[in-house]
Amino acid sequence: MKICVIGAGYVGLVTATCLADIGNDCICVDKDERKIASLEKGEIPIYEPGLSELVERSRREGRLSFTTSLPDAVQASNVVFIAVGTPSLPNGGPDLSAIFSVAEEIAPAINSYKIIVMKSTVPPGTTERVSAAIAHLTKERFDAVSNPEFLKEGTAVDDFMMPDRVIIGAENGEAADVMKELYTPFVRTGRPIIVMDSKSAEMTKYVSNGLLATRISFINEMANLCERFGADVNQVRQGVGADSRIGYKFLFPGVGYGGSCFPKDVRALINAANELGCPVPILEAADSVNRNQPQILVTKILRHHNGDLSEKRLGIWGLSFKPKTDDMREAPSIPIIEELLKAGAKVHAYDPVAIDQAKHIFGERITYAATNYDAIDGADGLVLITEWNEFRRPDFDRIKKLLRTPVIFDGRNIYDPRQVREQGFTYYGIGV
Repeated sequence: MKICVIGAGYVGLVTATCLADIGNDCICVDKDERKIASLEKGEIPIYEPGLSELVERSRREGRLSFTTSLPDAVQASNVVFIAVGTPSLPNGGPDLSAIFSVAEEIAPAINSYKIIVMKSTVPPGTTERVSAAIAHLTKERFDAVSNPEFLKEGTAVDDFMMPDRVIIGAENGEAADVMKELYTPFVRTGRPIIVMDSKSAEMTKYVSNGLLATRISFINEMANLCERFGADVNQVRQGVGADSRIGYKFLFPGVGYGGSCFPKDVRALINAANELGCPVPILEAADSVNRNQPQILVTKILRHHNGDLSEKRLGIWGLSFKPKTDDMREAPSIPIIEELLKAGAKVHAYDPVAIDQAKHIFGERITYAATNYDAIDGADGLVLITEWNEFRRPDFDRIKKLLRTPVIFDGRNIYDPRQVREQGFTYYGIGV
């Protein structure tokens, strides 16, 4: 098929690249001329394992191209994906201005039957509204469908190539059939393609993220309670997760979730529910717990140092909101470091890929280390925030020699408390 993907951000670039990799002709559009120029030279603006190799292969073989001309790309395509950003407004709702701006550009460029696919995460009813906006500006035939993404940063290529399910929200059978044909190569192992109406498809995305976010906030709240009781949340998690109805996924206590999806989508659904006069107190609680969770680790650091960090230096391991990405949107490291700086601490930080992003946030207020061990040299404590694999089995003897004070604040519970304490460290985790 001939496909146009509007938006060369995280979702758009992964979508265009993966569709091109299986043989489709894909044009990726973005109004950012510098980004398109970089992509045309094979430079990838995001860190995502495996993506650069796929981009290069599809570019080299002529299946993937980049442009700033939306009309040309739409006219040359049969299927047009909208994958532009929907950032949060101050009230928590999504900013849909880019969605409708793109719709206004698409309409006059339609020169034959097109399927307009809403890939961006949008509130229920948005696809219908976009369809109406386009119909107002063109007499050409088209259908608008919803096709929410379920990509996890760090494994996005695998998630697209081997999805748990594909959701298609379509009111027209012809459009649904085309979408099923498009996605059939990705579900040969029996994963379902589920067709429903567009509002239900849009809602599926929000409900999925809301439920996963709630699981994270729930285990974090229980971790805090376990600590008060003197119980070990890691052992509790093992006992709870063994129940087949519950399972272990998203039941890892820590300093909270972040990124571009969970925080934004939870708040968007809360805002939409309140506008309908149908409050969602469980989601509101999940959001509240997550906002407060970074402070749990900060409180442990302050208590250990008797509330005075004015002469203290702390080494931070991990800045991105999760491993295998450089994304720092809503990253727990941000409020944690801000609180440490406010308390007078000097912060030396290391992350395998997110240093450049961190510089845009913290500037020269913190020191950026070349390695994880450099970050803790002479420090009064190691603060682990992001559970990168290279942090899981460090040289504890080396850590102890480098630290001025042998204390570890483990914000992701990746270390065995007993083992670390036996090696002479003071250890603080979440819920242990």
